[in-house]
Amino acid sequence: MDTSDSAIEFDANGVCMHCHSFDEDIKPHWHTDERGKAAVAKMVADIKESGRGKEFDCILGMSGGLDSSYMLHLVVKEFGLRPLVFHVDGGWNTDIAVNNIQMLVEKLGLDLYTEVINWEEMRDFQLAFFKAGVPHLDIPQDHAFIATLYHFADKHGIKYILNGGNYSTECVRNPLEWLYYGTDMAQLRDIHGQFGTRKLKTYPFSSVLYHKFYLRYLKGLKVAKPLNSLPYTKALAIDTLSSLYGWRPYPQKHFESRFTRFYEGYWLPTRFGYDTRRVQYSSLIVTGQMAREDAIAQLARPAYDPETIDAEFEYIATKLGITVEELRKYHEMPLKTYRDYRNQEWMFKLGAKVLKLLGVERSIKR
Repeated sequence: MDTSDSAIEFDANGVCMHCHSFDEDIKPHWHTDERGKAAVAKMVADIKESGRGKEFDCILGMSGGLDSSYMLHLVVKEFGLRPLVFHVDGGWNTDIAVNNIQMLVEKLGLDLYTEVINWEEMRDFQLAFFKAGVPHLDIPQDHAFIATLYHFADKHGIKYILNGGNYSTECVRNPLEWLYYGTDMAQLRDIHGQFGTRKLKTYPFSSVLYHKFYLRYLKGLKVAKPLNSLPYTKALAIDTLSSLYGWRPYPQKHFESRFTRFYEGYWLPTRFGYDTRRVQYSSLIVTGQMAREDAIAQLARPAYDPETIDAEFEYIATKLGITVEELRKYHEMPLKTYRDYRNQEWMFKLGAKVLKLLGVERSIKR
């Protein structure tokens, strides 16, 4: 991490706050030994009990990415759970992601439920974020995934959502100015209100108060992250999935979406100077999975292919229903941040402090 994170702080030895936060906030509470195994065993028993007599005992959101794919293998083959495999199609799936999902569900003998987001509404929402000039262009896609999953679980009485989030590959978080909170309804409404062109009649919304507090604490919906309690590494997941299912890795984390590949690989670093590989590699470095020197060497090369980026521009523009020239105009417009629009940052920060004090959530500073 470097000063492209404007809030970064270094000590006298040049060690940044992200490393200190890992040592102080994550490592002392991260147990993948017998304590972790016991925690997972209890979690599995609770999930099976909650699903007794039902077709499914939990729901698992499947993007085709590494973490969710490995977790699906784990909960079926190792834990004996009966998950409803749930995929949200936001219109940007890569061929590799589609194939990875299909191979997994077929070889595990599972059914896949897919919810398709209204494309015209998704397109309008994404274009509104381009026009707003902000860096967090992926929020319309991410928000739809989260909201649809939670609404479905609540509607069908499923009490456990399995989440592939983990300390091993995600303990360093994207700075807030890079990737703002995806469930800040004030921000979503303000940006779409100013720049959208159609009503979002079917687009799924879910405020942070709805899915983080109402569903969890009043309706008893629980989110389980088993990967945090087990020995888990990126290499282990790739090796397991590749050998058992023919799963194919992506060039970079989150690249199962073609939009995210363009947005994180090209748009963020060239327009804002934000390279999300810094965050991803930092997590691997502090957890002992990558050498800092190797990370620096990889960062010297762009995350996108310079020879194909013009074709990518044409694909993204055509898919969004605009010209390449209009898309490039958005790339050159004045830079904006989440602070330029209505937001509820205070509420998210207060909630994070409360959850941290209660020991519910831990993460490295943003």
